[in-house]
Order: sequence, then C-alpha cells, then structure tokens
Amino acid sequence: MSYADTPAGAGAGKDGPGALDDALLEALFAQSAVGLVVLDPQLRLVRANSLVEGVGTEEYIGLRFTDAFRLDDPDGCERLLRRVLAGDGPVREHLVRGRLRQIPGDRTFLVSAYRLAGTAVPAGSAGPASPDSPAGSAGPASPDSPADPAGPASPDSPADPAGPASLDSPAGPDSPGGPTIGLLSAVVDVTERERARARETALAAVRDAVGGSLDVAATCRSFIDALVPGFAGAAVVEVVDEVLRGADPPVGPLPPETPLRRAATGRCATVRTDSGDGPHRGRPVGGTRRLPPRTPYALAVADLRPRLVPLTADTPWLAADPDGAGALARAGAHSLIVVPLTLRGAVLGLLSLYRCGSAEPFDEDDVSLAATAATRAALAVDNARRYEREHLIASTVQRRLLPQAERHQAAVETAHVLLPGRDSGCWFDTIALSGARTALVVGGVAGEGLQSAIAMGQLRTVIQALAGLDLEPEEVLARLKETADRLAGERAALPPSDALQSEELRAGCVYGVYDPFTRTCTVARAGHPAPLVVGPDGRAVALDVPEGPGLFDADGGLFAPAAVTLEEGSVLAFCTGDLLPDEHAEERITRTLADGIGSGRGLQQLGDDIVYALPDDTRSAGAALLLARTGTVSDHRVATWDLAQDRTTPATARLLVRDRLQGWGLDEDTVDATELIVSELVTNAVRYGTPPLRLRLLLDTTLTCEVHDGSTASPHLRHARTVDEGGRGLFIVSRLAAHWGARHGPDGKVLWTEQDLPGSG
Repeated sequence: MSYADTPAGAGAGKDGPGALDDALLEALFAQSAVGLVVLDPQLRLVRANSLVEGVGTEEYIGLRFTDAFRLDDPDGCERLLRRVLAGDGPVREHLVRGRLRQIPGDRTFLVSAYRLAGTAVPAGSAGPASPDSPAGSAGPASPDSPADPAGPASPDSPADPAGPASLDSPAGPDSPGGPTIGLLSAVVDVTERERARARETALAAVRDAVGGSLDVAATCRSFIDALVPGFAGAAVVEVVDEVLRGADPPVGPLPPETPLRRAATGRCATVRTDSGDGPHRGRPVGGTRRLPPRTPYALAVADLRPRLVPLTADTPWLAADPDGAGALARAGAHSLIVVPLTLRGAVLGLLSLYRCGSAEPFDEDDVSLAATAATRAALAVDNARRYEREHLIASTVQRRLLPQAERHQAAVETAHVLLPGRDSGCWFDTIALSGARTALVVGGVAGEGLQSAIAMGQLRTVIQALAGLDLEPEEVLARLKETADRLAGERAALPPSDALQSEELRAGCVYGVYDPFTRTCTVARAGHPAPLVVGPDGRAVALDVPEGPGLFDADGGLFAPAAVTLEEGSVLAFCTGDLLPDEHAEERITRTLADGIGSGRGLQQLGDDIVYALPDDTRSAGAALLLARTGTVSDHRVATWDLAQDRTTPATARLLVRDRLQGWGLDEDTVDATELIVSELVTNAVRYGTPPLRLRLLLDTTLTCEVHDGSTASPHLRHARTVDEGGRGLFIVSRLAAHWGARHGPDGKVLWTEQDLPGSG
C-alpha cells in the first residue's frame, strides 16, 4: 500500500506529506502529557510547550536553555546535552533539580534528551527534479557530461558520495541519518513522586537505625542521623530529664516546669552556623531547658499532638522565646514540625524538625511521616529507658555489695579502681585474717542486669564466710564452687517460662593470701586471670598459678595453689579480664607498675595510670582492679615466746603477757582480760597439745593472741553444766574476745583470739 492509499495521504496531492508532519507536531506540543523542549545545536530554545513552565514560553524563544530555565547545576546539564549532540547516545530519565518561574519552591524533573538529525542529501540530487524529467533523473544531462548521474564533481568536493555536511550542524559518529540539527528533550515534573520517595527513604532509615541500641543518648543520635539531611535541614531531640536516668515518664500533659534535656542534634551543611549551631544556638547537647509557654513546643506536649508551623519574622509566638527567635532567624529556618515523643499517654520528650534556606517547606504529608517516625523513636527510647533503669538498679546493688571504704590491713596497703559499665557482676575485696594475714579477692559474674549483681553478692558473701574459717586458698575456691553449683541447680530448676531459667551463669574468681611474717603470697584461681607481681626494684616477679575451672563450669577439676616469696614493697595487681583486652596487656600493666614504683607514686595513682594506659579502642563493660603493696609487721608491735610443755608454763605466760602489754601502754582491763585468755589457751595446749609450744602477741587496731602447738586436734566450745569441773576454758575465751578460731598448718595448729581496744572503733 502506498502513502497515497492511506487515509492520511488522501489529501497529499494538495498539501503533501509535510502537512501531516506539521499537524503531528502541533498536536504533540499542544496535547502531550509531558513537557517538550526543542534546542538548536547551540542549545538555544527553539520551541517548548506550556507543561515545561506551566505557562506560555514564547518569551524564552532564542535564549540559551541555561538562561531560560533556573537549574541547580546548569554546567552539568550543559555537559550532558553536549554529549548527546556529539552522538554519544540519548539520555533517558535523568533527574534534574531546579525551580520554576511561576511555581515557588524546588522542583525535580525527569529529563530525557534525544539528538535530532537532518535528512542527508542523496548522491546525485542536484536539486528538485523537473516535472518532465524521468523518475530518478537529476535533470537534463549535458552532452559533454560523463555517464555518472551525479553530474560532474567539483574539484573541491570531498570523496564522500553523500556530499559535504553542514558546517553548522556537525554529524556525530552515530548519525547515519544526517547532520545534527538540534535536541528534543522530554521533561516530566516528578517533584511529588520524589518527595514521596524521600519520605519513604527517611522512614526506612528510621526503622533501620532506631532501636538497635539500649542507650537513650545513642538512640536519639541514631534518630537524628536518619532524618538529617534527607528529610529535615536541622533536628533536635529533647528528652524529659528524669527519663534519661531511667525514671518512669510523666503522663501527659507535661507539667510546664518539667526540664527537658537535649539528647541529640543534627543539621545539614546548608544551615547557616555563623552565629551558632543551627536553630537552637547556645543549647549544647546535654543542656536542659523548660519549654517557654504559649509556643508550639509547649502546646505539643500539652495536647500530645504534632504541629506544622511556618516561621516568619511576624510569627507571634516567637516573642515568648526571644533567644530561640534570634537563633531561628540566623539559621534561616522557615518551616517547623514539632512532635511529642509519647507512648501510652506518657511523654518521653519532644522532636523539633526544621527546614531552612531555600528548602521546600514542610507539608501535611511530612507531618504524618514525622509522627510515625516519632512513635518508633519513642518506643526505642522507652526500651532504652527501661534497660537504663534496670542497669541503674543493678549498679546500685553492686555498689552496696562492694566494700564502701578502704579497709586497714596490718601489713598490706591496698587501693582499687572500679570502672563503670554494663557488667554489674565484678567485685573485689580485702579481708583481714588472723595472724596479720590479708586475703585479696577479685571476681566477676558474666552478664548484665540485676541478676548478675545478685549472683555476685551471693558469691562475695560466701567467700567472706569461707575466708573466716582460715582455709587455704584452694580449699576456699573448692567450697565456693560447691555453692556456685547449688545456685546453678536452683536456677535450672526454675519453670521453663521463667526467663532466668535459660540464662547461662558464668563466673570467675582469684583468691590470694599474704602472710607478712613469712612474706609469702599463696594464690589460687577459678576461671580468672592470675595476678601480676612487680618487685620493689621494678622487675616483674613470676607467679604461675594453675587455672582452675570456672565457678559455674560443669568441669569438676581441682584447684591448685601457687606460692611466691615477695620482697617488702612488692606490688600485686588483681584485675578482671576487661583490663586485659589484648596479648600485650600484661606487659603494659607490668611496665606501668614498674614506672610508678620507680617514681614513688602511690597505689591509687598507679591504679589510675593503668586505666590511662588502656588502648583508645578499649570498650570495657565494667572492670575491677585491686592493687596491694606488701609490707611486714614492725618488731615493736610483735612479741613471740617459745614455751616449754610444762604445767608451770601458763603462769609464766601470764607474767610475760602482763609485762609486754604494760610496756605497750594498754589499760588494766585489757591486760587482765588478755592474761586470762592466754592462761586458758596455754593450759589447753599444755594439756592436750604437743610440742613445740609458741605464744605470740600482735598489736594493731586490735590485740591478737596466738598459741601454737604441734597437735592437729581442734578444741571445741562446750557449755559446761553447773556440776562439771572442766569445759569452761573456751567459753571464757569466747566471752572475753571479739573473735576467736583455729587454723591449721603443716606443723600443727594455732588457736587465736582478737580483742577490740578502747578507742579503736
């Protein structure tokens, strides 16, 4: 079928095919659903329909497109169009941002650009054919012309049979159809679509970022980062001050004088900061404020509804907050959304979102998104608050269960450092033992929360009770593990519905005893790092302590002790695992101690130095460090006598004791009581014990009496009846002494007593 046979070509005889082209072009520009722009090779506007600007564009004809249209990146757009002109291929659906002349605000356009190629001149077409000439003839041929239908070639003509291209319309490499005569660009305003996509992106960012932390400040920081700069130019999250400390949030409406603490802020680079940090200049993170009355902030936490507020110089409520009004003006803020952070009717805080400068103002769809995001953030903040509250309770329990002050020891100086963290199960202790000995303890229960603190308190109480029995370190840990196994059994017996039933229990402990008379330190450990020792000369002292099983481990292995003799002035460091984060930690601590000992620094300063030396990337969940400097007991405060195994020995012991106590200047009541105690203990050793027999007095904050004999049999306290002739000795001792007991060793046993001295409390 020929063109003339088509309906469109029925009238072609009158107007020709060009009439159809003109009609098609007019209909396309008048009725197209997209904006159309035609540019010439110099990128000047040739034609455009009204959809490009929303009004007629005749006045722009002849202008360069960078002058006709207000684009955010005109140079980048020109480079892109030049590549299309050069034949690099069309551009399809490229996002361009700019502004319209008649519609305020930033707009987003989807632009496609196509190269327009002219019709190439066929070979031999010297001009239009004569009506009388045959089809395809170029006109009458000269008799002298050659057979070539193209006619004689000009000497200056190129070899290309298609003829020379127009100098004003260079043909690109992919333009077989002819020379470039311009560009056709299709423009679609996708501003609303992009805004909706930006809202979806911002909401997805909030869902992804918020809720991954159980720290209120970190949650608010993540919330701000998800909203700025994609959704808002600046944002501020303020949280009710008590909520940050784990307290229950107040039920709305929020009382007017309730302080709010700024938890996080954010701003994009375009917000002016020459006079401060965005719209809330002068209020740094961590600062508090009370909401000024009769402002959108106060109203939002009163009726618990979000608000969209345009900001202008004439906004009336700004007079109630002059400082805030000045900061808003300097930042160029022109649109505000304020949303209360609420959950189940309780107010946790306030979210303020700003758009500044040339940014598009917020609309009602933005308010809906901000409210949805605020609900998500409020839930995350409340979860973090609940966790913070549990951590606060656990930390309080931990502090109450730990020693409240440094305890004086007869021959050991101690200091400690307790690093705060989520782990509330670490503990330390120094326990005074008989014979001027000192027990040094550090341990930890793995995990967070109140249950870890409770388990720590149980273990610490047990180890204090066991220490009072004068057991060897390995025996103390063995009995402590028995108690831990019973605790684990009780937890395993809980109903499956109890969340505590499935929580794993893990704990470790190191226990050492220092004896100042022999200068030995005996240590055993259960799933815990061994202590580090540095001598008074700064050299590390080897202390290889075999590792025993953890306190809650199923392994029933034995605990083996290690003993080392120390020089006076040596320093021992007992620490939890968090202070040993890498393989160089022990060397680092040892070096820090050596440097501090050499410079004469105190123990507390040494502990601080160890913390300062931790790597910058150390993230401790909680740690404990106990330092101890060894010493001896002064000879002027100790008296020791070797006694004979004889019936007259008790009388001799009484005389020796009275003489020494009077020399120490003790009061007569103490001297009389001590004489009676020593008489009973020595009599018991002479009657029931075996040689060697030794008596020792030790004066410190208390008065200690020790009687040693070679027998391993321990005496027992009896309540003698009225008619009994004996059995009252230990009863009398127990009434006169504050504490008494017996400890065993490889060469026998020691019966000891402690008496409180007047004025020593």
